[in-house]
Amino acid sequence: MTTTLALAPRTPARLARDVLGLFKLRIGVMIMLTALVGFVFTPGPSLSLAQVVVLAISVMVSSASAGAFNQYVEAESDKLMARTRTRAFVTGALPHTPAWLAVIAALLAASVASAWWALNAWAALYVFLGAFFYAVVYTVWLKRRTWLNIVVGGLAGSFAVLAGAAAVDPAIGALPLLLALVLFLWTPPHFWSLAIANQDDYAAAGVPMLPVVVGTQRAAQIVFWSTVALVIASLLPVFYGAGVVYVAGAAIGGAYFLRKAWVLAREPSRKTAMASFFASLLQLSLVLAGASLDGLLR
Repeated sequence: MTTTLALAPRTPARLARDVLGLFKLRIGVMIMLTALVGFVFTPGPSLSLAQVVVLAISVMVSSASAGAFNQYVEAESDKLMARTRTRAFVTGALPHTPAWLAVIAALLAASVASAWWALNAWAALYVFLGAFFYAVVYTVWLKRRTWLNIVVGGLAGSFAVLAGAAAVDPAIGALPLLLALVLFLWTPPHFWSLAIANQDDYAAAGVPMLPVVVGTQRAAQIVFWSTVALVIASLLPVFYGAGVVYVAGAAIGGAYFLRKAWVLAREPSRKTAMASFFASLLQLSLVLAGASLDGLLR
């Protein structure tokens, strides 16, 4: 039996919300902030205001193009998940036509070209790789093949840090590399916590997320140990010149995330999984805020 979703009236405001949702701009803004933190956290010459603006916009637009491509490719499977069945391609609010692929390609090309023109080739490469890993490596190649999908796909966030760092100095040093490692290790426990909470959705859509493959209990334990690895990595910058502000943010955020991940491992449920998910957001926010303040005060 098929279900028809009632569409809201097609007002300009509604159309704007549909388009913004298609491009996942909330995620794009977070990725943009991550790139800016990579820039601030990297020792080296300062960028002009125009260069900083280009860095921010190019990373956000490339992320937006990858988000739209993800929804274009996933339109059919999105119908099977309660969390995604109200997306614009699923409801018909936006036409699922190949014209969108041309728009997506144009946005990505413009973002990469802008970064190359205003910054340098290395920054442009990392801008491209961030979008490529999310759109192609994660969405097309890995998402429906292996539970390691989000592990490899997590490199998308790391490339944003590297884009910001390369804008300052293409010979990327230890601090931005370690921050990129933190982003890489953060993605699995963050996303797997959400996957545990939405396990039935992923099973119905045939997506082999970790809890679907190994079960809730085992997945919750893996989330905890992944969080341990993340917290250890987040404290390593102290050995490479990071200051007390960064260390305080990483320690406080890490301790809170560890606590929630430990509770999830002991009592797996949707409630504890969502608590772990939100704790991961707080942990990353404190790490990024600490890195930004540390860089500004250095």
